[in-house]
Amino acid sequence: MPRVTTLLPATEDAIPIRCVDAAGWPAVAAELPPLAAAFARASGFEAKPGKIALLPGPDGALATVLFGVETGERADAFAVGRLPEALPQGTYRLEALPGDPALAALAWRLSGYRFGRYRERAAPKARLVAPEGIDAAEIDRIADAVAAGRDLVNTPANDLGPAEIEAAARALAARFGAAIEVVSGENLERGFPLIAAVGRASPRAPRLIDLTWGASDAPRVTLVGKGVVFDTGGLDIKPSAAMLLMKKDMAGAAVALAAAEMVMGTGLNLRLRVLIPTVENAIAGDAFRPGDVLASRRGLTVEIGNTDAEGRLILADALALADEDAPELVFDFATLTGAARVALGPDLPALFTEDDGLAAELAATGLAVNDPVWRMPLWAPYGSLLDSKVADLNNVSGGPFAGAVTAALFLRRFAPEAKAHVHLDLYGWNPSTKPGRPEGGEVQTARLVYALLRARYGARSQ
Repeated sequence: MPRVTTLLPATEDAIPIRCVDAAGWPAVAAELPPLAAAFARASGFEAKPGKIALLPGPDGALATVLFGVETGERADAFAVGRLPEALPQGTYRLEALPGDPALAALAWRLSGYRFGRYRERAAPKARLVAPEGIDAAEIDRIADAVAAGRDLVNTPANDLGPAEIEAAARALAARFGAAIEVVSGENLERGFPLIAAVGRASPRAPRLIDLTWGASDAPRVTLVGKGVVFDTGGLDIKPSAAMLLMKKDMAGAAVALAAAEMVMGTGLNLRLRVLIPTVENAIAGDAFRPGDVLASRRGLTVEIGNTDAEGRLILADALALADEDAPELVFDFATLTGAARVALGPDLPALFTEDDGLAAELAATGLAVNDPVWRMPLWAPYGSLLDSKVADLNNVSGGPFAGAVTAALFLRRFAPEAKAHVHLDLYGWNPSTKPGRPEGGEVQTARLVYALLRARYGARSQ
């Protein structure tokens, strides 16, 4: 079911929203009816980005909306996302858009998202007619998938544990006829020892979720999402301030599920696999410890240099399983390192891959769909920082430098057979509200990966 109001079909009584920049404003002003032009002058409207003027018709009712936009390199493709909250109840249509009308419509939809599980929050009453020539159903599918992912990230850990992530994955599988298996208990300990070790201190049992969809002979694509429902840091406990947003440490899982919903909803011609290792990194008498040496599914032994670097451990076992399938593409999504945030801030996920062509394709696609990433180096010499004297490798470098790079190099050791492996280190949260991006949980890179997969593989013939 839609989680926010869908786009409307065309209607003659929709109120026009004239998008104007500073250069074009004099011509637009000259075209306005005298009453509307006088009202715009009296209200002091300037065609600056984000400025809005509500212009009356002869009967005094709202007849036109003026909306200031910016063009050129600094233009915000989601600028229209300011309008749903700012406009009075009514049905609107966009005119003279300077950018992509599909992105503008998507921004409107995404701005209407509300997390209302614990407190009712009214959605904006302004409705938008789908711009001419766009695929409104596609926009609605994407917006609904993003909303579902945001709901997961926003839900606190007392109501979202490994079992609840499993339930969300099972519901998605049932909706699209996908197969799903869940590994837990003794089978998890035998087959995925790193996942089992990280999650064993919690009363909420760890597990590995394995969803598959699509024709068996189609190109194989695997999405791996980090599902740490809450991260105390383990015995290397975080300070209290660093725990405040740790409900979002499962955002990688939410991204994988959101992207999968888009892929299956459109019916892309690929064999999709979604792997979600989900745990709570808690503290108890049987918690894993600094200095422990743990086995992994791939056979590599891992010395634990820090229990707060648990995400890469659970991803390692999941990536090893993904690699056994020899997929054409493997994406992993994780709120993995503070180092990536220091380097790139909260809005720009870090991209790691050895495939130069794929990196360029992802960067270009991210800009095209306004879901950007920035490539970081997989600098192989830094791999020596993960050397251990007692095991095959350590889970941390033990130093202050290149934390995001060494984390990516750690993961790369566990998926050597994939034709292409992409690691996306993301924040999973909007620190403040921006057009199309309300404050709270965010499924960064889900739309990007879906757009790339759609461009590469297209929809299956019916």
